[in-house]
Amino acid sequence: MTNQKSLQHIFAELPLPFCMVNIPDIPITGIVIDSRAVQPGDLFVAMKGSSSDGHDYIPKAIENGAVAVVGERNVAQVGNLPYIQLENPRRALTWIAASFYDWPGRKLTVIGVTGTDGKTTTTNLIYQILLAAGLKAGMISTVNAVIGDEVLDTGFHVTTPDAHDVQRYLAQMVAAGLTHVVLETTSHGWSQYRVDACEFDIGVVTNITHEHMDEHGSYENYRAAKARLFSSLEITSEKPQGNSRLGVINRDDDKSFDFLNEFIKVRKLNYGLREASDVRAVDVEYSPSGIHFTARSRDFSIPVSSKLVGAYNVSNCLAALTATVYGLKLNPEVAAQGIAALDGIPGRMERIDMGQDFTAIVDFAHTPNALKVSLEAAREMLHRGGQPRIIAVFGSAGLRDKAKRRMMAEISAELADLTVLTAEDPRTESLDGILEEMSAGARSRGGREGETFWRVPDRGEAIRFALRLAQEGDIVLACGKGHEQSMCFGGREHLWDDRTAMRAALSELLGVQGPPMPYLPTQNTSEEEWLKWK
Repeated sequence: MTNQKSLQHIFAELPLPFCMVNIPDIPITGIVIDSRAVQPGDLFVAMKGSSSDGHDYIPKAIENGAVAVVGERNVAQVGNLPYIQLENPRRALTWIAASFYDWPGRKLTVIGVTGTDGKTTTTNLIYQILLAAGLKAGMISTVNAVIGDEVLDTGFHVTTPDAHDVQRYLAQMVAAGLTHVVLETTSHGWSQYRVDACEFDIGVVTNITHEHMDEHGSYENYRAAKARLFSSLEITSEKPQGNSRLGVINRDDDKSFDFLNEFIKVRKLNYGLREASDVRAVDVEYSPSGIHFTARSRDFSIPVSSKLVGAYNVSNCLAALTATVYGLKLNPEVAAQGIAALDGIPGRMERIDMGQDFTAIVDFAHTPNALKVSLEAAREMLHRGGQPRIIAVFGSAGLRDKAKRRMMAEISAELADLTVLTAEDPRTESLDGILEEMSAGARSRGGREGETFWRVPDRGEAIRFALRLAQEGDIVLACGKGHEQSMCFGGREHLWDDRTAMRAALSELLGVQGPPMPYLPTQNTSEEEWLKWK
């Protein structure tokens, strides 16, 4: 997809305070924030990051062909090129990109989904409902972007794509003739203004629980970042196809409901299992193969079946149903068909079966609440009779919210029968130190090291160990990585997929053919050695 637009035209279209005069009339053929990716004709936007400063790479961007630069520092290395100094280039980037791509959000009906847990699942449920209704729909999640028949990877670790990438995806959808898009949005995406110019029509929240305290500083700040989805509904431009301007919130989420119910100024509806919910689930049935319930509101009562498991997915289904039936006026029966059509989400309670007599599951649960509901879902799946057990394998990331390390170990000590603590993106922190914090949490809830919980630093060996503990009918649940394709040790990403690791360990255990165990620097290596290596 090629595009070209005058730099002067772009800045004339931006909202205050970024709309500027005396901008040169030069053609821009792309927008880039990484100097290594600059092509001749690009606009380079320099931004300060947590570990590097884009302003330091302006000379490299110019060398690679940048024709103009946006930044916030006083710089002297731009030569004769236009340098546009802004107070907040990061916030301006989303508007610059939207203008460059001719405001694609204004040509689409845009549904935004946010929350701590369940965002990706709810995004996919809404997408399936749109397809069931015969709408030409696209999707941008933290897993991938789906544009017609094209599926694009959105990165190693899960977060909202950068602002200019989001706008490019939206523009590609417009070019492909799509009319609707579902966009999963993270707190990082909102706090870094990546989706401000997306022109949302419907906002959906799953829940707002404990996560990302390292970035936001407090739960209140984290909640406020999520809430920006709903304040954005007030400023969405009028669209030829109309504006729904609907906020959809979780009646059962005590942490967020009262705040959001008061905060949202546009039309709003809530969903949940409580009788007071606008759209609620009754007669809920759980089974190892899925969930079944009746969705009921003042306007309809319909049976809903899903191949997803766990009580939390009842909420995700209700969120998708409410957004599409009341936001887009779709037939409730069609919405139920879309929900039933979703087979599953990569790395979300994904079963790995190589013929073993127990259940092996990989799940993305990486927050205290997500781990809790995943363990509860696993408990619902256990076969009746005998004494089947849940064996949980998980870690907690380095350089991230430290409070959740102890919390997650406490939850597992209470809800799992056996727990194996291991690595999960330790980055430059001491893995032994992280595991000690988690072990303290397990001990505080009655965990006995060597009997009910263990520390196994290498994640591949931890999965092997958990599988060796498993007996017939047990569930081994590897949490925290899900579909992710890498793990960070030191400053380096290593290719890693929990699903591949689970298959490798199972094949070794069963003596059948399978993939090799992916390599991590903790493999047959002491922490002291890999710290030296990094």
